Amino acid sequence: MAETKTELLKQAKELGVEHLTTKNTMAEMRDAIAAVAPKKHDKEALPAEEHEAKVAKAGKRSEKALKETEEKIEKEERKTHAAEKAEAPKAPVKVVRTKLERAGKKLREVAKLVEKDKMYTLKDALELAIKTSPVKFDATVELHINLGVDPRQADQNVRDNLVLPAGTGKTIRIAVLAEADDAKAAKAAGADIAGTDDLLKDIEKGIINFDTLIATPALMARLGKYARVLGPKGLMPNPKSGTVTPDVVKAVEQAKAGRVEYRVDSTGIVHLGVGKVSFGTDKLATNVAAVFASIKSNKPASLKGNYVKAITMSTTMGPGIKIATNEL
Repeated sequence: MAETKTELLKQAKELGVEHLTTKNTMAEMRDAIAAVAPKKHDKEALPAEEHEAKVAKAGKRSEKALKETEEKIEKEERKTHAAEKAEAPKAPVKVVRTKLERAGKKLREVAKLVEKDKMYTLKDALELAIKTSPVKFDATVELHINLGVDPRQADQNVRDNLVLPAGTGKTIRIAVLAEADDAKAAKAAGADIAGTDDLLKDIEKGIINFDTLIATPALMARLGKYARVLGPKGLMPNPKSGTVTPDVVKAVEQAKAGRVEYRVDSTGIVHLGVGKVSFGTDKLATNVAAVFASIKSNKPASLKGNYVKAITMSTTMGPGIKIATNEL
C-alpha cells in the first residue's frame, strides 16, 4: 500500500522523530523511521535476524546510510538542547566597583569636592588640595607630571635636583663621608653623622641611620663595594644629585634647606613632594613654581610633540586634582 508524506510524518512523530518536515523526501523519511523502528514494506516489524538480512550493501538502506541518519538525529537533538540552554536565564554579572567606591569613607567624602574632568589653575588646585586632605597628620603635597618623553633615550631621561625655596617640611638625617677637617666642618654645618672609618663600618653592618649620604670625590672609591646596599635605597652619592662634591658644607646646607631630586620613571612621569599641607598656598606655590621652572629648563632638545601631557596634584592619601598644562 502506497504511503503519503503525511502518513510518514505521523508515523515518525509517533516514534519520536521530530526533525522531519514536508521538505524531506519520502526516502529520507523512511530511512529515519527505519533507523528508530525498522519495519517491512507493509509496516509490520521484522525479527532482528530478518532485519539485518534486509540491510542493503549500498544505497540509502546500507549500514553506512543508517549510521549517518542516526548521527544526524543525534546532532539535531544536541542543537535543540543547546538552544534550550542558551535561552535559560543567565547568572547576574557581578558589578566591579571603582577604586574610589572601594576607598574609605573620608576619601569618598572629600573626593566629591573635586570635579572629575575640570582642569584647575595652580592656585585653585593648591587650595583644593589643602581642603581635601583626609588625614589627621601633616600630609605631603605631591606633584605628578606626565611628560611626553621616552626615558629609554639617554637625552630624554629628564633628571635634576633643586632646593625648594620654602623647604620640604621634612627632618632629614644627613651623613657625610669625608676626611677629618671636612668632617668637622660638615658637623658644624648641621650634618648628623660625619667621618670615614666608623661610617663605613656601620654601612658594612647594614646600619643605615641617615636619609642622605654626601661624599667627597676622593672617598667615592671606598663606597664602591657598598653600592649593592646603598643603590637600591637611593642613597648612593651621585654628582648629578649634588651629593658628590668637595664643598661638603654647601651640600649639607642645601640638603637641610630642602634639596630634592627628581627623575622620570619608566613611563615618563615625574613624582615629587613639594611641601606640607601646613605650608599654606603661598609657600606651596613658591615651591611648585621652582619645580616647574626646573622641568621647563630641562626639556630635551630632541623631543618632538608635547613636552607636558598632564599634571596632577594630590596630598598623601587624598584625591587627584588635574592642573591645566599651560600652568607649566
